[in-house]
Amino acid sequence: MIFVTGPMFSGKEKCICDMLGITHEEFLKRGVRDVETMVFDHDIDVLAENLCQKDIVIASEIGAGVIPMDADQTRQREQAGRLAQILAERADVVVRVVCGIPQVLKDKDSSLRSE
Repeated sequence: MIFVTGPMFSGKEKCICDMLGITHEEFLKRGVRDVETMVFDHDIDVLAENLCQKDIVIASEIGAGVIPMDADQTRQREQAGRLAQILAERADVVVRVVCGIPQVLKDKDSSLRSE
């Protein structure tokens, strides 16, 4: 599984599609995005297990910045962070995208290493 993370609107999906040479339609068949929004609807461990069955998983980093006053929003941020940690640990490849520029953080077989 390839786990892609980075700030919102940083070009994560386009970047991984370009890196893999796939179209948006192919991504929709093989991957899932915005998984940070799923944390309230699922048990984190079960969600992570299901997401690991996908080829590509994209999550926006939502933990940086102002801490919300609302307890539910704070809990969602914490759960999203835990989910990202689990996915990164289990992933074969982890890519962080900032401003449309990918940085390969982990690559078990060195297939996507950036120069």
